[in-house]
Order: sequence, then C-alpha cells, then structure tokens
Amino acid sequence: MVPDSEHASGYAEAPGPGARTPRTIGARRLAALLPDPARSRPAYRHLAHAMGELILDGRLALHVRLPAERELATALGTSRTTVTALYDLLRESGYAHSRQGSGTWTALPAGHAAKGVSRLLRPEDTAIDLARAAAALPGQLLADTLAEIAPQAAGHAGTLGYHPYGLPELRAVIADRFTARGLATTPEQILVTAGAQHGLSLVLGLLAGAGDRVMVENPSYPNALEALRRRGLRTVSVPVTDGPAREGADARGGWDVEIVESTLRRSVPQLGYLVPDFHNPTGRLMPSAERARVLSAAHRSGTWLIVDETLAELALDAPAPPPFAAHGTAEAAGKVITTGSLSKTHWAGLRIGWVRAPARLVTELAAQRVATDMGGSVVDQLLALALLTRTDDLLPGHLDRLRERRAALVEALRRHTPRWSWHTPPGGLALWVDLGAPVSSALAERALAHGVRIEGGGYFGTDPGLFENRLRIPFTLPPDTLTEAVQRMTRALAEEPGPAASAHRPHWIA
Repeated sequence: MVPDSEHASGYAEAPGPGARTPRTIGARRLAALLPDPARSRPAYRHLAHAMGELILDGRLALHVRLPAERELATALGTSRTTVTALYDLLRESGYAHSRQGSGTWTALPAGHAAKGVSRLLRPEDTAIDLARAAAALPGQLLADTLAEIAPQAAGHAGTLGYHPYGLPELRAVIADRFTARGLATTPEQILVTAGAQHGLSLVLGLLAGAGDRVMVENPSYPNALEALRRRGLRTVSVPVTDGPAREGADARGGWDVEIVESTLRRSVPQLGYLVPDFHNPTGRLMPSAERARVLSAAHRSGTWLIVDETLAELALDAPAPPPFAAHGTAEAAGKVITTGSLSKTHWAGLRIGWVRAPARLVTELAAQRVATDMGGSVVDQLLALALLTRTDDLLPGHLDRLRERRAALVEALRRHTPRWSWHTPPGGLALWVDLGAPVSSALAERALAHGVRIEGGGYFGTDPGLFENRLRIPFTLPPDTLTEAVQRMTRALAEEPGPAASAHRPHWIA
C-alpha cells in the first residue's frame, strides 16, 4: 500500500489492472470524513452507515482501495476489531469487496442500474416538467426579434449559407463578450455550434480516443457523462459537495482542490470536464484562488480542460465570475477549451452555442464538424446575434424572474417537505435537495403518476446508484407551477414505498 503520508490529501493511484483507474484513500483522509466512533454504539454499525451514505452521495468514490485495518483504526482512535467488523459489514451489504492480496475496495450493492439518456426521448406529456433546467423565451420577444431579422435573413438568401465556423458577425459578438468579461478573445478563437453539448462532442472526437482518461466532477451534467461513456472514455471522478466545507476550505466552494490536484498529478488524464460556475447540479461556485490552482495543476499534467460556462452569467447572489481561463497564465490558458450557449440565458429551443479555444484548434474543430454537419442554420444564428447583442438589457429581467421562482420553490419546500434540506445556491437554475434517505429514483417514478417529471439524483452520478438521497429541482417554472409541483411530489412521497424504493436503502439503516 502507498504510505498514508503520500496520499493523505486525496485519492492516489494504486497498481492493478482493470478498465477504471485504481485509486486509494488515505486513513487520515477517510477518518476526516467519518463521525467519531465513540459517539454511537455499536461503533462499527455507526461507521458503516456513514460510509454507505458517503458512497451513495459521491463523497467517497467507487473502486477506491480502503486503508488497511490497522491504519484506519489508528486514524479513528478505535480498535482494530471495530474496523474489522466495519469492513465485514460493508462487504456483507455490498458497499465493499475484497481482492486476494490487494485489499478492500468501495463498491455498490447489486440492483443499482443506470438508465441512460432514454429519458429525454419520451414523448411530450402534460406533466409539470422539472426534468430539464433551461430558459424559456417570452413569446412576444421572439416574434419581435424574428421580424427584426427578416431583412437580414433575406439578404443571405442569395448565398449558399454554409458557415462551418459560424456567421462572422456572431463569432465577433461572442468574442467581444469574452473580452468584456475579462478574457481577451478574437473571432478566430470562436466556433459557433448547435449548443454546448455539440461543442463538447466535437472536442471529444478530436482530442480523445477510446480508453483515454477524463477527469470529471461527481456529480456532474448527465448528458456530458453520457457523451464520455459513448466514446469509451474512462472517467476519473473528483467530488463536488454542497455540505459544510472541510476545515480550512472556502465555504463557498464544493471542490477539494487537493484531491483535484492529486488526481491530475497521479492519473494524468487526457481531458478534464468542469462546470465551475454555479455547478450543475449542486449550484456551487468555484472560488477564484481554487480556479488558479486547478489551471496550474492541469498545465503541469498536460491535461486539456473543457470548461462548461453555460451557467456563468446566471449570478443571482454573487458577481458573475470572469472566464475560467482568465485565472491563469497565458500558457496555462492555452489548453483551456470553453463551451457556452444561449440555452440557459435566453432560450433552449434556439440551439446555438460556441466553443472558445486556440485559433489553431478551432480550425481543426471546424474540419471535424464538416464531416457530419456543414454548418448551423443562418436564420437561427441571426436570431442569436440579435438576442446576444441585447443581453445586457434582457438578462437583468431574466435574473429577477429566477430569484422570484427560487424563493417560491424554497418556500414551498419549507412548507411541505420540512425534512428535506438544501443549500441555496448563489446562482444557476436548480436546488440540489437532500431527501434524507436514498429514495430519489422511486420518488421520481411515483411523481410521474402525480403529473411531475423529475430526475432522481442518480442521473448526475459518474456511477449508477450514487446520489439516491438527492433530487435536482429546477426553479425555471412560474411560482404557482413550482408550488403545485412540490405539493404533488409530497403526495407521491406519502405513498407506501414499493420494492424499487426499499431496494436502494442500506439494510443497516432503520
């Protein structure tokens, strides 16, 4: 085993075969995550309960080698007999398994299954839709803007209309917005895409091959995780939490940068995918000092960072942050690829996004795009151009509506679900709610029968079965609709749980 002093700050690689990157966690690090064993009897059950919750909540990663029994007993200040009983109970419950000669590893019990993206392919229905967090555009604004761009669209009718890089004037406006936010950018560094997800897919196709490692946050944006899986990439996860920060950490951030740095140093991933601005789904905002450290660590490891900034301008209680690449040296920023879109700030139905990257890479991405997509719709890009140039006028009203809707959701949850808990995010579009028990998938299924479509927390995990005690609830709908949705979920929660709900509950939890 790697000496504890070498990996006390995070997860470290351990030797061994397999599709995933094997890692260990130090005894002191694990002990810091666990409660005092002297507080409850029997101590081993108390510790097993806590470790099961850490695994389900993503704070303790899967496929991580646990410390030797003697080391953990010393770190916890308890007997080795207690730790032996703890590991036995974890193995019995399916939260750990042992390999002959190579220690004990974290796992999930049987019965936790992934559900993929098929949820997005279901026919539209009349249910209140809390499954997708995205902006809607006022109908009159859309009608007026379409009328405004009609002469410009007519002017393009005599051209072929192929723009693999995007309309030049739209690229220029996007570049100007980056510059105004604190990151000097030229139009040659911008590629217009059919949304941020399209941009991510292009980058993955160019820079990563099957089997390459990609550092991702856990939890994270599920469609991005699905894109990684479909390309056969190996994810190495770093936790993002919304609970109380560990001692010495910035209370605003949910990232343990020591773990991020350790993962970059030891795993040397080809890519890293981050959502540092009002993180989806936790709503956390990465502090500036931590951004600089992550940039520096990625530069040392030679890792390309894909930074998803689709939520960056949705600042409700905190200033909108400068672009991530602005927090490091020009050399370090040269390996940062930024994706963004109008989906969260303007309208998801527009399907206009962008990639900001070094100009040479933008050229390669445009060539990658032409293989499957000759270019985006000229009319859509003209509409995006008209809306984007008015962002400074439109965005304040949008943010005010989000604040009002967030307040309505918080009030409804306090009134109807007093046992649920959450940390109100300083921006973004959703609350990451702790249900107090691992029942979110079952609740999501029952809620649909009551006319509410919502995703269980497991959709946001890097591995199936995680975050079963979590529910992402967007506050993008009108206040009355959000209140009605919470009331319906309350009725669904009151139903007698079936086998699907009880299957996720660790058997040692009463």
